Amino acid sequence: MREALVMAVEKDLDLVEVSPEATPPVCKLLDFGKYKYQLSKKQTAGKRIDVKEVKIRPQIDIHDLELKVRNIRRFLDEGNKAKVMMFLRGREMARPDLGMKVFEKISQMLTGKFNIEVMPKLEGKSITMVIAPGGK
Repeated sequence: MREALVMAVEKDLDLVEVSPEATPPVCKLLDFGKYKYQLSKKQTAGKRIDVKEVKIRPQIDIHDLELKVRNIRRFLDEGNKAKVMMFLRGREMARPDLGMKVFEKISQMLTGKFNIEVMPKLEGKSITMVIAPGGK
């Protein structure tokens, strides 16, 4: 055991006991800080959630809207967030309430467990809403 400690100090590494119950105890030389960093990277890689974007228009037809809602539902089922964006052009800027009605239709058409993280809001020339998977 003392030889292992001397080797660890010489190589500027840490001595980690892998199996203390074994006779003799099993130890490993490694850089513990680097090991913890790699472990945290693996954990965050598994939790990664993408934000998928869906673009719509205020004058969208009902069948096109159903297709967009189907895509949103697919994104949510895969565990991703969905960002619904509507760009207003020209005279559409005078009637943002028509765009808000489309967002109401989307929330009514969505079934299942989801959570609206960011309610639809007008930001300049666009209206955005973020939907996340989860309990409702």
